Amino acid sequence: MKKSIFLKIVLTIAMMAVLLAGCSKDSNKNEPPAGNTPENPSEEISKPEDDNRKDESSDYGIVINEENVVFTDASGKEVTITKNPQRVVVLQNSLLEIWDQAGGTVVGRVEESEDKIVENAMSAEVVGSMGAPSLEKILSLQPDLVIIAGSYTAQREMVPSFEQNNIQVINLDNDLLEDYYKTVRLFTSITGREDLYENHVNNIQKKVDEIVAKAPEDKNYKGVIIFATAKNTTVRDSNTMVGEMIKDLNVINISDSVDAGADTKTFSIEKILQEDPDFIFVQTMGSDLDKITERLKSDALDNPAWASLTAVKENRYIVLPKDLYLYKPNDRYPEAYEGLAKMIYPEVYSE
Repeated sequence: MKKSIFLKIVLTIAMMAVLLAGCSKDSNKNEPPAGNTPENPSEEISKPEDDNRKDESSDYGIVINEENVVFTDASGKEVTITKNPQRVVVLQNSLLEIWDQAGGTVVGRVEESEDKIVENAMSAEVVGSMGAPSLEKILSLQPDLVIIAGSYTAQREMVPSFEQNNIQVINLDNDLLEDYYKTVRLFTSITGREDLYENHVNNIQKKVDEIVAKAPEDKNYKGVIIFATAKNTTVRDSNTMVGEMIKDLNVINISDSVDAGADTKTFSIEKILQEDPDFIFVQTMGSDLDKITERLKSDALDNPAWASLTAVKENRYIVLPKDLYLYKPNDRYPEAYEGLAKMIYPEVYSE
């Protein structure tokens, strides 16, 4: 019995030794041949993972590599843009202004507005309007990058044609303050002007934060933003440029309180009369001011009850200047915030 147990132990040990020897041989299959081992294996292994990335944790989800920049565009798609493009077309004037301030140049642009002129781009070829750019003109310029505003259907519809012609596309929304910061981060990354980002955005953000910090929290003012064109009158909620600004300044936007599922852009004279806002801010779009005024009178001002509103009686019916409150203020955001703050709280934001 003892001899049997002893033999079993010996056989078990022998089998384990054979198995260990086989594993050792298999583990050596993936080792480099003698003489080809890198002097610093850790550096050799890290190269594929590093992918030449300079800053994998960049702001706003933008990854800055040595040769390109990776980000998520307005459509939710991940996009890779090669740095320092030489032939660029920009299809929105507010984006053109940011591209210019980021050190970029253009060969094509859309028609300028008298309230948003980018002097450095005036010699570039005009390829149409923001709402109706010409695909033929854009392609004739042989761009390597086209920057579009995702809110324009005509611009979005051109993207497949650009891609078929191997033209890189940046599709952006530049509606809110955070969008502006992200756009500056993206553009300066592409142009390689990190210095402009640091000085530009940090100073703007500091000034805006200082202005917002002074806004009283106990006034509980209510406001409405009316957007008027020659064709129609709508309102704007807090998910818009001016809407965000008055919310930051502690003004309650009555358009935010609509019933769930309702269109927050629908103009309702009844709701305005019911809420009786302390401020009425008016944005106008279009060059025919007479027709815009006629539309406003028809939709609101000629209503007999309009004069009874608090905002009207206390001279708080304010038509906002286009350069700061229709077109994106961009680097003038502090000026735009301060302007609104002085309208709302003149006793706080005195000269």
